[in-house]
Amino acid sequence: MLTINSTIISGAGAIPAIAPLLAGKTRLLLVTDGNIARLDAARAIRALLEDDNRSVSVIDNVPPEPTHHDVHALLAEINETAFDLVVGVGGGSVLDVAKLLSVLCHPASPGLDALLAGEKPNERLASLLIPASAGTGSEATPNAILAIPEQNTKIGIISPVLLPDYVALLPELTTSMPPHIASSTGIDALCHLIECFTATVANPVSDNAALIGLRKLLNNIETACAEPQNLAAKLEMLWASYYGGVAIAHAGTHLVHALSYPLGGKYHLPHGVANAILLAPCMRVVRPDAVEKFAQVWDLVPGADTTLSAEEKSHALVDWFAVLVRRLNLPDNLETLGVPRSDIASLSDAALNVKRLMNNAPRQVSHAEVQGIYQTLFPGI
Repeated sequence: MLTINSTIISGAGAIPAIAPLLAGKTRLLLVTDGNIARLDAARAIRALLEDDNRSVSVIDNVPPEPTHHDVHALLAEINETAFDLVVGVGGGSVLDVAKLLSVLCHPASPGLDALLAGEKPNERLASLLIPASAGTGSEATPNAILAIPEQNTKIGIISPVLLPDYVALLPELTTSMPPHIASSTGIDALCHLIECFTATVANPVSDNAALIGLRKLLNNIETACAEPQNLAAKLEMLWASYYGGVAIAHAGTHLVHALSYPLGGKYHLPHGVANAILLAPCMRVVRPDAVEKFAQVWDLVPGADTTLSAEEKSHALVDWFAVLVRRLNLPDNLETLGVPRSDIASLSDAALNVKRLMNNAPRQVSHAEVQGIYQTLFPGI
C-alpha cells in the first residue's frame, strides 16, 4: 500500500506558515504560470521564498495541458542549475511539471524520454506543491500527465517518488479563478472521487478518502463557484481535491479519464471540461455494476431523498450529475468545442488504448459502448 508522507499546512491566512519549510534551503526553483504569478497571494509566496537572501529561479510559462516537448524546453531553460527545493504554485499542469522537474533536475534522473518509456525514478529534489485550483489533486498523487501530440493522447508517468515533501492548501490562491475554471476543475475532482470509489482496484483506504472528499465536494462545489471570496467553501474544495488525489494514489480513475485523454491530446480541450462532458454519460454506462456504491454517494447529495431503493438512488445520482454540470454552465456537447463527429471511431480507438484506466472500470466496456458514449455528446446522433 502506498504511503503518503507529505507535511500539509492549510487554511486562510496560512501563507506565513510556509517559512519553516524553507529552513536550510538556499537555491529554489519556482514553477508557475503567467496568470497565477500575477495573483497577490502568489506574489506573497514568492516574496517569502526570496526572503533570507535565498536564490529563486522562476519558470512562469508552464502551458495548459503541457506536452513532453514543453518539458524538454523548460529543462533547456533551466540549464541544469542546481536546486535544493522545487516549489510548484498553480493548477494541475503546473504541479505535474513541478513534480517532473523535481526528478529531472536531480543528478540521478533517468531523463524524460526514459520516464515516458516506463523507467522509474529513484530520486528527486525536495518539493513543495501549492495548488491554485481545486481539481486535479496533483499534490497528492504519484502521477504526472503529459500530452503526446504525436499519438493524440496523454501518458502518465507514475512513481511514489513524485509525491512531494510538503503541501500547502491556501484558499486565497483560488479566489481569482473565473467561474468556468472553478466549475471545470471542481468537476475534475468529482470525477477523481467517483471513479476511484467505483474502480475495480478500490480498497478501504481509497474508499475512505473518496467518501470524505465527496462529502466535502458535494456540499461546497456550487457555493465555491458562485461565491469566489467564500474562503471556507474554497478551502473545503481544496481538501476535496486533495482527497481525490489520495484516492487516485491508492486506487485509480477509469472510464471518464480514459475517454477524456484523446480529447485533451488531440483537441487540447481543457481536462476539466472534457471530464465534465463525459461524467454523466460514462457513469450511466457503469451504473449497473456500481449500484450500491452509487447509492452511498447519493446519500451525500444535499437534500437527497434517502428513502429511495439502492437501484433508484443509483439512477438519481447519474441524473444529478448531468444536472450539476448544466447548473455550473459547463458545455454538454463536443461539436460546439470543435470536435468533428467523423472522429468518433478514432476517439474510441484511442480511449480503449488507455488500458491502464480502462482496466479499472467496474465493467468491461466494449468498443461499441465507447462509441455510444461519444455519440451522445453530438446533437442529433
